[in-house]
Amino acid sequence: MKTGKEPLPSTRALSRRAARILALLKQARPNAPVELDHHSPFELLVATILSAQCTDQRVNQVTPTLFRRYTDAADYAKAVPSELETIIMPTGFYKSKTRSLIGTGKMLLERFGGKVPQSMEELVQLPGVGRKTANVLLGNCFDQPAVVVDTHVKRVAHRLGLTESEDPEVIEQDLQKLIPLEQWTSGSELLLLHGRYVCVAKRPKCEQCPIYTECPWEGKRPR
Repeated sequence: MKTGKEPLPSTRALSRRAARILALLKQARPNAPVELDHHSPFELLVATILSAQCTDQRVNQVTPTLFRRYTDAADYAKAVPSELETIIMPTGFYKSKTRSLIGTGKMLLERFGGKVPQSMEELVQLPGVGRKTANVLLGNCFDQPAVVVDTHVKRVAHRLGLTESEDPEVIEQDLQKLIPLEQWTSGSELLLLHGRYVCVAKRPKCEQCPIYTECPWEGKRPR
């Protein structure tokens, strides 16, 4: 069994294993779309901000009402905080998320003509937007290869021995080296969904795992 003190296999060997892993995950889950409901880059931006420390399912329960009331950057820029808080309260951390949404609306108007920018450098300037959110937008709305690293991807990448880092940005770079450019977006989404539904933090569902034989994690449960 691989332990944390053992060095990672060569990049070439890891790339081959990553290819097998993604092929098996793709076979098990042919369609792996972003699970946040949206109809535009702006709606996905808002939904992803709300998804911090919250499930996509809960966000999807909130956004129909939210998107009817607030349709563009200008609506958020002039939003009354207490009214916005009331709508997004179920997503948790609603006060800080309200500040992020209002601040994002204002910045989009002031700097980007009310449109969602299409570069990492510009996206991360928006309040409440880090590399994870930016990569979600780049990969799913703007057809730019992007590796999303959230808590699920981080956990799965560690268990599969694809990275040794705890830093999400370093994990992103590690996965970029192992996954072909054209599979960055779809591949990271497959890892994310695998972590969300199968390779969960507590009591992973190893009996359901389609990549069980590719997993070197010493903590995996026997079948």
